[in-house]
This record gives sequence, structure tokens and C-alpha cells, in this order.
Amino acid sequence: MSVAAGGSGPFALLEFQLVLLRRMADHQPGLVEEARRSLGVDAAGMREANRRWQAMVRSPRARRGAGLLRSALGAPETTERRVIGDLECEALRWAVPLWPDLRFEALLAPGGAVWNEWLVRAPGAAPPPPRGLEALRPWAHTVDEVARAFPARPLEGSAPTRRRLRITAPVREGGAAREAVAEFTWGLLQEVTEVGRQG
Repeated sequence: MSVAAGGSGPFALLEFQLVLLRRMADHQPGLVEEARRSLGVDAAGMREANRRWQAMVRSPRARRGAGLLRSALGAPETTERRVIGDLECEALRWAVPLWPDLRFEALLAPGGAVWNEWLVRAPGAAPPPPRGLEALRPWAHTVDEVARAFPARPLEGSAPTRRRLRITAPVREGGAAREAVAEFTWGLLQEVTEVGRQG
């Protein structure tokens, strides 16, 4: 039986997973509903979890950045220093039971501000790289995996938790290149829309 997520209890991993799902519902309502039911939470519970998260994010009294994530998710599974270009940052990762092969990653800039947060592949769990557009399935690939598999250039996302890539599929003998836009929410592929062909 589905139940509502507690509105007065602690905001923890269950509620955080509902927040991730709420942002994915615009693209994949069927997958989101199935995942929500697997958590034993009704639609009102998902909305309430998202409302509470937004209130915490906006509250001047709430913890910020990594502090807010730690309060909801506990201690990270892994912590490591990482250099991206000229920026040295700290990468924190947490397990997310809804997606056992993924981790929720937050990159912290010097000073502790969250520079980026999204779902990434867990070490040793990478699926085979997609060979064509048809192999790109919702929730099966991360931004990084798609960007490595195809010539890609980033496009502006429609919200802070969303990313888009313009990708070019491999040219088959005698065929034309195919281009598409891949949409991601929290770093996880949601849908692919073919946008044109090139000779």
C-alpha cells in the first residue's frame, strides 16, 4: 500500500530520492510512477518531499551546500579530491538505492560551495557504451557516458538540474549522419530527440 512520505519526520534518503524523481516526472512519468510505487510512497508524498526540500534550500536558517546534503543523506560513501581544469574540488558520493549502479555526486568548490550535483556511474558498474541513437534508453546512461560515446556539444538546460547535449550518431556506410538532442535530469538520460540529418 502506498503511503505519504512523512511531512514532519526527518528529511532523509527516501525523501531525497523522491525529490530526484519529481524533477524527472516531466520527461518520464511512467518510470517515475513505477519507481515511486517501489518506494511505497503515493503521489502526494512525492510532492510533499519536494516542497520540504525546496523550503530547506531557500531557508536562511537551513544548512547550505554539502551540509544540507549530509543532513539528508548522512556521511558520503566516498570522498576524494579532484582537479577539473584549473579548479581543485572535493567530490562527495552517496549510494542511491533506486539506482544501485549509480551514485549521487556533489562537487564542492574551494570554500565548500556546491559547484555541481548529479547522478554518476558507480565504480566498476559502467554499461557497454551505446553504439547508436537506438541504444540510448531512458535512465540507462549518464551525461558523461553519452558525451564519451558520441561527438557532443553542450546546450543550455531548461533548469539548474537539467542538461542537454547535441550529439551526432556514427555514420553508417552509405548513410548520413544523424543528430539528436539528449535530455538529462540530475545527470541521468531522460529522452533523445532526433533533430536532423547531415549528408
